[in-house]
Amino acid sequence: MGTAPPGGSGKAGKMPEGDKMSQCKREEEQQQKEEEREGLIEFYSSYQELFQFFCSNTTIHGAIRLVCSKKNKMKTAFWSVLFFLTFGLMYWQFGILYREYFSYPVNLNLNLNSDRLTFPAVTLCTLNPYRYSAIRKQLDRLDQITHQTLLDLYDYNMSLPRSDWSPVSSQRRSSRSLLHHVQRHPLRRHKRDNLVNLPENSPSVDKNDWKIGFVLCSENNDCFHQTYSSGVDAVREWYSFHYINILAQVPDAKALDESDFENFIYACRFNEATCDKANYTHFHHPLYGNCYTFNDNSSSLWTSSLPGINNGLSLVVRTEQNDFIPLLSTVTGARVMVHDQNEPAFMDDGGFNVRPGIETSISMRKEMTLRLGGSYSDCTEDGSDVPVQNLYSSRYTEQVCIRSCFQLNMVQRCGCAYYFYPLPEGAEYCDYTKHKAWGYCYYKLLAEFKADVLGCFHKCRKPCKMTEYQLSAGYSRWPSAVSEDWVFYMLSQQNKYNITSKRNGVAKVNIFFEEWNYKTNGESPAFTVVTLLSQLGNQWSLWFGSSVLSVMELAELVLDFIAITFILTFRWCRSRQKLSAPGAPPNTQDNSAFQDEAPALSAPHRFTVEAVVTTLPPYNSLEPRGLSRDGEGGHE
Repeated sequence: MGTAPPGGSGKAGKMPEGDKMSQCKREEEQQQKEEEREGLIEFYSSYQELFQFFCSNTTIHGAIRLVCSKKNKMKTAFWSVLFFLTFGLMYWQFGILYREYFSYPVNLNLNLNSDRLTFPAVTLCTLNPYRYSAIRKQLDRLDQITHQTLLDLYDYNMSLPRSDWSPVSSQRRSSRSLLHHVQRHPLRRHKRDNLVNLPENSPSVDKNDWKIGFVLCSENNDCFHQTYSSGVDAVREWYSFHYINILAQVPDAKALDESDFENFIYACRFNEATCDKANYTHFHHPLYGNCYTFNDNSSSLWTSSLPGINNGLSLVVRTEQNDFIPLLSTVTGARVMVHDQNEPAFMDDGGFNVRPGIETSISMRKEMTLRLGGSYSDCTEDGSDVPVQNLYSSRYTEQVCIRSCFQLNMVQRCGCAYYFYPLPEGAEYCDYTKHKAWGYCYYKLLAEFKADVLGCFHKCRKPCKMTEYQLSAGYSRWPSAVSEDWVFYMLSQQNKYNITSKRNGVAKVNIFFEEWNYKTNGESPAFTVVTLLSQLGNQWSLWFGSSVLSVMELAELVLDFIAITFILTFRWCRSRQKLSAPGAPPNTQDNSAFQDEAPALSAPHRFTVEAVVTTLPPYNSLEPRGLSRDGEGGHE
């Protein structure tokens, strides 16, 4: 039997080897595709592939139009502009919502409550600065100096109160000292600004063209005129300035504590029960005289059993100005103020006057205000976070803070404290026998205070919780013409009422709750986190008709975009670094570094070479024909 030719045997042995290499190549490519397709974390090879996948699979309305219409450039451009315009409008609305949220708006909640109410504190002052025995002699001397001053300026002969003191040597020295200080701060008339250049005896200068005031000088003799357009205001302010200096010279403030409750308040009843000394406290006010506070914290608090005039506080007070100071008090009657417990009575701010011969009925309505603190407002809970020391022995209020701020600045700038406000620790009250220029410093500081140069109105914040009383008053004649005889007779028998002008000597005050209902004004956040998320969802649904999962898809797109950018940038930097490394040979057999950086480029070159090798003819085809024939012939 014949055998197969050797050439045929060699060709049959080589062909399976080429097919094996092709098969390995196909298996390697298929395996690489499977690895890319089944990877744990998918990274796209280009931005185009990323956006095409997103637009084809997202649940956001309108995104698919960017892919399905890519063969029509006009539609693609239209939907691209519309898509991104819609995104811009939506995020513009988002910005408005975020701005409103971070402005921390509040809702005002109004509640009406009904309950038995605690009666507030009531302060009543005589409106009669009293000639206390401790300063009577100095006040008499000041009246004499004022009498001469008014006589020189206005040719007015002021009547003086009777003086029962004899001028001994110490009193003369005191009088000379007072006269010296008054002469340093004289009361003078000044021409108005448009008449400064005219002589005093000019016929065009009328008495009404003058301003009156007094001179204040610093320690460096820098003087200015504290002037007033009204002569009454100027005289009263000038007299008050010297009166405060006299009060400040009293070493013990208890010397001014001369309470005369029985001669001021003839009758006191609350809730049909008689008041006693345990129901009030007394203090002295420089301008309003003796003051009495009912129902403060020194006793058990009153509670109104029922609303109405018969279930409140009823007072009969004496309004005659006995032994008064006419240059300080220019009105007659009494001054009353309603305030909360643990709050000082600022009679200048919240008080009002009671007329003599009149019954004043004051009805009250309680109102509470509750503010949100923190980011919603600049209110303070208890004043501990306010950079102003509380000089009052009471809880924090805005007025307490403002007055404390002014007093602390007064001590710091002028070296002494103003007599109307509490005394800080380690300080003393201003007195021109010790502090010659305190008046100059005080009025300069007062001007800065009113212009808020000191910053007191910005430092002092409103409390988060406030209690106020809305008042309304009614007036009627008391006692009436038909009852005044027996009323005055009973007052004279029980209270030793012996006033000549009976009609202007007494007044009656009734203070009561109008109703048990009281109003509470509270605040609540108008824009919470839940509200914000709801509004954001409404806007997202309006513009794109999608849900929370659509937002997650968009977040995934952003993260993939960042990851691809990072990977491509990192590879580009690594390739540039290796190609530009110094001393690297231009041709090297070890091309593993290049294959690591660009495997997609090296693999096709390798397979191309292998393909060329496999297409070469078999070795026996390269042999000479004669050899082939010889072999064949020999075989035969």
